[in-house]
Amino acid sequence: MTRSSLQPVAAARPSPRPDWTALAQGVADALAPDAAVRDRAGASPRREVELLRETGLLALLNPVAHGGGGGSFADALLATRIIGRADASIAQLLAYHYLHLTNAVWRATPEQAERLSRGSVAGQWFWGGASNPRDPESRLTPEAADGFRLNGRKTFASNAALADKITLRAQLGDGFAVIVVPGDRGGVTHGNDWDAFGQRLSESGTVTFANVRVEKDEVLGDPAAPPPPRTSLVVPFHQLLIVNFYIGTAEGALAEAARYIRTTSRPWQASGVARASLDPYILEHYGDLDVELRASAALADVAGQRFEAATARGDAITPDERNLAAAAIYAAKVHASRTALEVTSKIFELMGARATAGHYGYDRFWRNIRTHTLHDPVAYKSREVGNFALNGIITPTPLYS
Repeated sequence: MTRSSLQPVAAARPSPRPDWTALAQGVADALAPDAAVRDRAGASPRREVELLRETGLLALLNPVAHGGGGGSFADALLATRIIGRADASIAQLLAYHYLHLTNAVWRATPEQAERLSRGSVAGQWFWGGASNPRDPESRLTPEAADGFRLNGRKTFASNAALADKITLRAQLGDGFAVIVVPGDRGGVTHGNDWDAFGQRLSESGTVTFANVRVEKDEVLGDPAAPPPPRTSLVVPFHQLLIVNFYIGTAEGALAEAARYIRTTSRPWQASGVARASLDPYILEHYGDLDVELRASAALADVAGQRFEAATARGDAITPDERNLAAAAIYAAKVHASRTALEVTSKIFELMGARATAGHYGYDRFWRNIRTHTLHDPVAYKSREVGNFALNGIITPTPLYS
């Protein structure tokens, strides 16, 4: 992909009060025209990550005192949703960047957190992770000179192949530690083997750690101590980010369908109308999809408010407060997953047979959602919603609840 296909849309350093919505919309506008072409090419999204850097979106969550944008979690969620309307893969890249940065800062000591935050802004770091809980745990082994060696292999290491910093969990003795290592450190290798039919630009291949040196200060917090209470919100944050790029993807698909129906679809012979956009069946079914999508967005916004309230409690948060936020997020996740799958599939029934032509690339919306909704089974999220509604309980499943 040439540089001209994605022009910078804003200065690298935003104003003290950036308009994050406008910046995210600028990225979406830059991504949309050749989204189908880039999806078919499946090239490493290096230029797309540079675009995120140039707009300042990577520093959205960093405090102004550290040189960052000082944005809220609500800003990050909305930016993810807006970019998802144009390109679900790039929305995932941005979402997981926010996730892994936040996880690192929350688990760090105050001194580590400030150093990482300031460094992230100054270096415009792009963050990735390697914590697939269904793979064998990576292992951290102490060695002389207050350091460690890291060994392991993780699949679905989203962002890692392009990341300046990789956040991961590793077994240390009888417990575990969360660490941050540079993406280009010796012994870190990337498989470049992501070949799913969706989310093709999400850099979600494998990463291998072979005798990687880890410095003492790269181990976050005190591994021997219980994790800070606010880290119980990391997985709900992950799920809420996913909710928002699912909704964005569905919104993008429905908007594309509307344009196609108004400009290209032909009315069915028996419809008795002059334009497809007046067909009563199309109107009914488009309306049903719009209603479901509005409901998903409303649930996501409520979940976002609950999450902001929970994060405001910091390490004073109680398990009940955490679970109240998690339950709202998981309800939004269930609805968004099902709605996005329905919208991205049913738009073809409204647009007609010609819309399946390869050059349109409308299938990418469904392929992206179908691929990522297999990330963790939605049935298990429904179980959590029901268990909380009936029993006030969220099942403690590591890294997924």
